[in-house]
Amino acid sequence: MMKAIVRYSVFILIAAALVYGGYQMLTPAAPKPTPTEKTEKEEHADSVALSDAKIETAGIELAKASSGVLRDSLLLNGMVQPNQESLVQVTPRFPGIVRDVRKRIGDVVHKGDVLAVIESNQSLTLYELKASLGGTVIDRQTTLGEYVSEQKPAFVVADLSNVWVDFSVYRRDLKRVSIGDQVFIDPADGGPAIEAKVSYLSPVGSSDTQSAIARAVVMNSKQRLRPGLFITGRLTLSAKQVSVAVKSSALQTWENRTVVFVRNGGKFEARDVEVGERDPQFVEITFGVLEGDVYAAQNSFIIKAELGKGSGDND
Repeated sequence: MMKAIVRYSVFILIAAALVYGGYQMLTPAAPKPTPTEKTEKEEHADSVALSDAKIETAGIELAKASSGVLRDSLLLNGMVQPNQESLVQVTPRFPGIVRDVRKRIGDVVHKGDVLAVIESNQSLTLYELKASLGGTVIDRQTTLGEYVSEQKPAFVVADLSNVWVDFSVYRRDLKRVSIGDQVFIDPADGGPAIEAKVSYLSPVGSSDTQSAIARAVVMNSKQRLRPGLFITGRLTLSAKQVSVAVKSSALQTWENRTVVFVRNGGKFEARDVEVGERDPQFVEITFGVLEGDVYAAQNSFIIKAELGKGSGDND
């Protein structure tokens, strides 16, 4: 009797197990996200759509990642000077009275142009004071009816198509600067930097500033450099070619990751990047951005803010 009860209990357990197993086989399992769905979800979380109009309004600058040159540089302050080898002081030949003034400061003159007419005190005849060099009148020390003599220049004419840029180099940096070094000059007019080379190093220094002059002779056909104005320049100490570089301002920190916002279609994606060497303007990208990718170079923090709101044009 006891054996029959045991066999019956075992039978009941087996039957129950079979029924449960069959139910599990008939009940569909909950679908797991496919790799594609997971990727799309992650991309949606790290991307934001911005229209062209919104990009323009926000002042977001777009640039294309490309190969470039990273430069170790030395920042120098300087001043624009007229090229003293292309400058002439026009002095009267005989003392007398100025009877006519033909040119004023800022006027462009050619060689032989009349600058003023003077009545000689000796002969009481008129003679012309002419420019001996073509250029721009940068100084005038005479007026109508004034007495002039050969003791003082009446006009200064300079050819401003090329100028001197004199940089002050402090004593600690003098050994790093050599004739022929490349320097990029910023005229602070919103245009690109002007490339030049150091052509002169002063053999003496200034006791007041403890610095010496490094001079670059710069072509100035577009008159971007004006004598008398202060200016800055970056002297190249070394240069390295890299495969992919972006502007340093493109780097942002997002969720404890270093990212660059790359435009893909109508969206900006937060691309994880690995950075290499850098200079004051550009940074090398060793992973995450490919040559030719369009990225947010300036004001990329606006995209970061939109991403944090989860909005952009998705709303």
